[in-house]
Amino acid sequence: MSRILFRNCRVWDGSGAPSYPADVLVDGERIRTIATDRGQLDPAGAEIVEANGMTLMPGLVEGHSHITFINAVRATDIGDTPPEEHTLIAARNARILLDHGFTSAYSAASAKLRIDVVIRNAIEAGELPGPRLRACGPEITVTGGLGDDRRPHQFRDSFAVVADGPDEVTKLARLCIREGVDSIKLNISGDDHTRSGALPRTVMSEAEIKAGVTVARDFYRMVNAHCRAAESVKRAVRCGVDVIYHCEHADEEALDMLEAVKDRVFVGPAIGLLHAAVYEAPEGALHTGVRQGIELGLAAAARAYPEMKKRGIRVVIGGDYGFARTPQGENARDIAHFVNHLGYTPTEALICATRSGAQLMGLGNEAGQVREGFLADLLLVDGDPVADVNILRSKDRLVAILKGGDPYKLDRSALQHPQMRAAE
Repeated sequence: MSRILFRNCRVWDGSGAPSYPADVLVDGERIRTIATDRGQLDPAGAEIVEANGMTLMPGLVEGHSHITFINAVRATDIGDTPPEEHTLIAARNARILLDHGFTSAYSAASAKLRIDVVIRNAIEAGELPGPRLRACGPEITVTGGLGDDRRPHQFRDSFAVVADGPDEVTKLARLCIREGVDSIKLNISGDDHTRSGALPRTVMSEAEIKAGVTVARDFYRMVNAHCRAAESVKRAVRCGVDVIYHCEHADEEALDMLEAVKDRVFVGPAIGLLHAAVYEAPEGALHTGVRQGIELGLAAAARAYPEMKKRGIRVVIGGDYGFARTPQGENARDIAHFVNHLGYTPTEALICATRSGAQLMGLGNEAGQVREGFLADLLLVDGDPVADVNILRSKDRLVAILKGGDPYKLDRSALQHPQMRAAE
């Protein structure tokens, strides 16, 4: 097991407190000692990293991961990809996430039944590089719901599987769990910018939702849900869903319900795709109605999430990365979206990307912070992420990446010339 001593670093510990100067000793997979009285730690047997004032912080957590998404232009591109090629792409995407400082990833859904599971198992066995991964099954939708891209004359897969009625949802949820997933995904509402299930429609019934949740509880698994419409958020809360994504159209009643279960649920806005469409799509690339729907959703998120923050609802980053406008590896952009769109301070946004994400992963008592005894999932960053969260978008600014104390990356040349990078 490795033993690494980071000397002369600034620690942003994920608690919300300001950064502070310290030396940090990593012993094996854990953080052994944090010494604010620098120069006092015994370096015997340790690899010494002279940090030169760089920031040591917790590894990032992608809370809405789709490692099986292929930077697709259309949803059917995902379904059209054969499983063999798809698995290789997912393996590459897992490495891309780790390259960009994401030491953990909570899957919001897998494009095909077993790919998340296979990649998770290979990472845990040390056969593939990648983040700690909580695997999910495919998105379970209903006829006419989000992800149902079939036609009467033409069957085409997208990223979802269709189940109508409680019995079909029960059977499909059991199938996903039999194949080894950590969570199942239910598409309770549609989107406001797609052909099927457009807002304000909430298209999955409470009986169907309860069927999925019941199966998950029986097997001690978690339940994720796609919920844009206010009613879909309410149904998710009433039925016991654990992770509720989007939620931008939550009304006052929905916000009250989320607040009442804030110690149990997690919420993720996932606005990366919306931001990219509104601010980065070429002129005329989007149908007028689609663009209006996306703008409506982004504006609604800007209203709902500051309110969630005030109410203490736990929120995680992750913005549907894996489409053409949100390519894999750009995931850290979400931290700036929280600051620019949702009313979070840089520190609050970074907590969403670290401590809150670790809680979602089920690691809240041993990861997501720089604390003695915690897992050494750490980043050494050339610069101050609190002063400029955008530096986390550049993998070149990540001088060291540790996962469980293992130095996946340690750029010695960057350690020798930190000011050169800071000036770029």
